[in-house]
Amino acid sequence: MDIKKDMTIGELLEKAPEKADILLDAGMHCLGCPASQAETIEEACEVHGIDVDELIEKLNA
Repeated sequence: MDIKKDMTIGELLEKAPEKADILLDAGMHCLGCPASQAETIEEACEVHGIDVDELIEKLNA
């Protein structure tokens, strides 16, 4: 699966729940929050001050 920054957190967790640990390690501790489910990875990175390109690289590794 190719993970892109415009994918929502909900979509990512639905298709690849094993990636949750990477998000948690990056500092996204609100994965269960209803708002985060509709947020894109890029939007979540902006809110949490995370480099989106670096995170996408880790998620696709």
